[in-house]
Amino acid sequence: MALDGITTAAIVTELKEKLMGGRIDKVHQPLADEIRFSVRAIGANYKVLASANSGHPRMHITENTRENPMTAPLFCMVLRKHIAGGKIIDICQPNFERIIIIKVESANEMGDMTVKNLILEIMGKHSNLILTDENNKILDSIKRVSHDKSSVREVLPGKTYVFPPSQDKKNPMELEESSFSSLLHVQEGQKIQDFLYKTYTGISPIMAAEICHEAKLDASDACEQMTAEKEHALFTAFSNTMEQVKAGAFSPAVYYQKPGGKILDFGVLPMTQFDGFYAKAYPTVSALLEGFYTERDNAAHIRQKAHDTRRLVMTNIERCVKKKDIQLKTLRDVAGKDKWKLKGELITANIYAIPPNATTFKTVNFYDENMAEIEIALDPTKTPAENAQKYFNKYNKAKRTLAAMEIQQKQNDEELAYLESVLNALDTAKDDADLAEIRTELAESGFIRRQPQKKGQSKPKKAKPMRYISSDGYEILVGKSNLQNDELTLRTAEPTDIWMHTKEIPGSHVIIRTNGKGEVPIPTLEEAANLAAFYSKAKNGSMVPVDYTLRKNVKKPNGAKPGMVIYLTNKTIYITPEEEKVNQMATE
Repeated sequence: MALDGITTAAIVTELKEKLMGGRIDKVHQPLADEIRFSVRAIGANYKVLASANSGHPRMHITENTRENPMTAPLFCMVLRKHIAGGKIIDICQPNFERIIIIKVESANEMGDMTVKNLILEIMGKHSNLILTDENNKILDSIKRVSHDKSSVREVLPGKTYVFPPSQDKKNPMELEESSFSSLLHVQEGQKIQDFLYKTYTGISPIMAAEICHEAKLDASDACEQMTAEKEHALFTAFSNTMEQVKAGAFSPAVYYQKPGGKILDFGVLPMTQFDGFYAKAYPTVSALLEGFYTERDNAAHIRQKAHDTRRLVMTNIERCVKKKDIQLKTLRDVAGKDKWKLKGELITANIYAIPPNATTFKTVNFYDENMAEIEIALDPTKTPAENAQKYFNKYNKAKRTLAAMEIQQKQNDEELAYLESVLNALDTAKDDADLAEIRTELAESGFIRRQPQKKGQSKPKKAKPMRYISSDGYEILVGKSNLQNDELTLRTAEPTDIWMHTKEIPGSHVIIRTNGKGEVPIPTLEEAANLAAFYSKAKNGSMVPVDYTLRKNVKKPNGAKPGMVIYLTNKTIYITPEEEKVNQMATE
């Protein structure tokens, strides 16, 4: 669910309650489209996140932290100059739009008190965070929009700020039954759900469906089919919804098909259309948005930060695939080496029977049990002995090529398997520490140059394996990179623990901690196999083969790349990965 006007109103209500009168302390810009600032309010300190991310634009109080760049970006420096130390005097939502304005009173260069406006526009891919002065002149924005990008509305320093173009929608906070009825009657051929969200500002399709549900009406009914009784029921449900917004009677919750299952949606008001489904309530709107968006936002952040690493890995994978094709072609070319040896031997055996300057020579192939005749091509410029030597040379060269090619093919296949495992690790990575570990691994393997640690720079945080608990109470650990797989399997796991990995498919090492309990229950084995399949290249497959054995049967060959091991006496279990089961076992 995108943030609609009702969710925006809930955010504004919470921010006003907690931040009004507070002073902005530290301002940071950890990402290109995200600002975080702290507010010292009466009796408490708060951290506020303001994101203009095209996929997850929002503003709310946050508990999470994110690593900041060594040098602050320009927009961050502008905010520090104009609003750091300033007092928040108002927070508003103009015309029930998806816009939040924080008014900050601060001193200018002359020491005079002025008001600056920090404006978040929640508009999908056009979302923006803009700072204006008391005269509505733009001081800067997190995304500058020139005339080349938009001929309708420029967002550049020095330009006058104007609100995004209006769609001539009505403000639902000023709802009146007479005008509501008039507007409804002119919507011929339109569904009542469409009428609600296309006519009134800040009403999303899901909220329009909820209003219809509250009115006990079918959202797909046509407007012209509405009776006076139905019109009144729809207006009453709409009016009651807006009264809850005015009263600040919000009930933030995320709705799931079932506990640990697929998310249906979230809402800041009770969503009766999801009655019968599982609702996870949150104490505040900020807590809901933090819970709902953190994983998605973090995934986008990780994808963005992993972009260059992923491109490097993909380039090397493509190189390995091309090399493999060349090797296979070469193997096909030398596949007939034994025939060249045979021809050399037959020429040698008949060396005195071959006339000078002959271009071909027929003889009996005495190596063939049927003694079939064979025709051998000759170079007329060479003697029979030289022709025989030519075939022997060709045979010996092919023999050397084949021997070298077998070694190169083995090395290339190992490198390709390793790179695919790194690619899978990039898909599994959940935070900056995971990415740092993958880059360290690539540096140790010679794929990228090792970056020297800068003076005063802290060591990267060590990544930890994912931890799950099975339905039988067994702890299950899952590696997120090849280095972590080695650490988990070779140093963390005990000899009697169960080790799992997808059969001949790149994926994570999975360890079931048995604590010496002996045989592991079947449900735990299946749940661990589900994790192994889910965190592998076969995540979207079915009946994925997962090998398992005691950890003591797993060895790492000398010189093997990170994450590469061999194992004996294994069993195999076939499993279709289910994300729902993974979520149910998560400990965090």
